[in-house]
Amino acid sequence: MQQHEYFNESIYPFPAKPAPLDDQQRAAYKQRIKQLLKEKDAVLVAHYYTDPEIQALAEETGGCVADSLEMARFGNNHPAKTLLVAGVRFMGETAKILTPEKKVIMPTLEATCSLDLGCPEHEFAEFCDQHPEHTVVVYANTSAAVKARADWVVTSSIAVDVVEHLDAEGHKIIWAPDKHLGGYVAKQTGAEMLLWQGACIVHDEFKAKALRQLKQQHPDAAILVHPESPESVVAIADSVGSTSQLIAAAKTLPNKTLIVATDKGIFYKMQQACPDKEMIEAPTGGNGATCRSCAHCPWMAMNGLKAIEEALTDASGKEVFVDQGLIKKALVPLNRMLGFAKNNQLKVKGNA
Repeated sequence: MQQHEYFNESIYPFPAKPAPLDDQQRAAYKQRIKQLLKEKDAVLVAHYYTDPEIQALAEETGGCVADSLEMARFGNNHPAKTLLVAGVRFMGETAKILTPEKKVIMPTLEATCSLDLGCPEHEFAEFCDQHPEHTVVVYANTSAAVKARADWVVTSSIAVDVVEHLDAEGHKIIWAPDKHLGGYVAKQTGAEMLLWQGACIVHDEFKAKALRQLKQQHPDAAILVHPESPESVVAIADSVGSTSQLIAAAKTLPNKTLIVATDKGIFYKMQQACPDKEMIEAPTGGNGATCRSCAHCPWMAMNGLKAIEEALTDASGKEVFVDQGLIKKALVPLNRMLGFAKNNQLKVKGNA
C-alpha cells in the first residue's frame, strides 16, 4: 500500500467558539428560529456532530439529524424551498449538488473540515494526473471540486464494498482524503491503494494507550470506533463503523457501558437509541495530555442558535453556490455510488 505524503497541520487554524448564551437567550432564539423556518418555507437539517440543542431543534421543527448524504437526500425529498444545513461546508455543497433547484443556506460558510482543507483541489488533481492508470475514489467528506475530479464518491459504510468490487475488476486505486479510513479499507479488501494523507482532527486524536487504560477502568464496556481513527485504535474496537452504524451497534451490543471514539455530538442520537446505557467519551490523550478538538469538531460548534437565526433573517453571505459545471461532474461519481448501492442492495449512510 503506497501513501502520498500531503499533510500539514498548520493549515488548520481553529475558529473561535460562539459566545455562550443564557437560558433566556436560548429560548428566545429557538422561538424566533421556529417562526422564521415557517415564514421562509425552510427546513433545518443537522449533522450528528452538531451540538445537541441544534439536533433537538431540527427534530422539533420537522427536519432531520443524519450524516451528510442523508441530510442532502432528506432535503431533496422535503417540500421546503430552502434547506438550512447545520454542519460544515462540504455538507452544504452536497445538498446543493443533489438539489440544485433549491436555495441552500448555512449558519456560516466558514465552518469547514480538516479533511476538506487537507485535500486542495489543484494539488489533488495534479496528483491524480501523475497516476492516470488509477481509479479515483474519494470520501464524501470532500469539496465539490474534488468530487468532480473523482471516478467514485463513497461513504464510510459502502467504501469497503466499492473498493472490493473495483479490486476484483483489476483496478488500482487512489483514495482520498482520510489516510486512516483509507488504510482500514485497504486492510479489509487487500486492494492496491495510493492513500492521500489527510486526517480528521477529531478522530486523529484518539489514542490507543489511553483507550486501553480507560477500558481497564470499565472492563465490561464495549469500545465503538469510527474508522477515521488511527489503526491502533481501530484494532481494539468491539465495533467499527460509520456514524449510523455506530448508533445501530450501540443498540444491539449487550454491554450497558459504551466507550465511543467519535465526535461526542453523536451521543444525542445514541442516547435516544439506548437510553438505558452509559456513554463514555474515548480519550484524546494520555495522563496530563492536552487535546485540540477534545472529541468535538470546532467547526461543527460554529452552528449555534445565533448563527442559525441570522442566516434565516438575512441569507447574504450564507447561501451555498456550486458552479453548474461542477454539479454536473460531481453527480457522475455520486450517482455511480448510488447505482452500485441499489444494484447490490446496500445502504449508503455513513460518512462522517
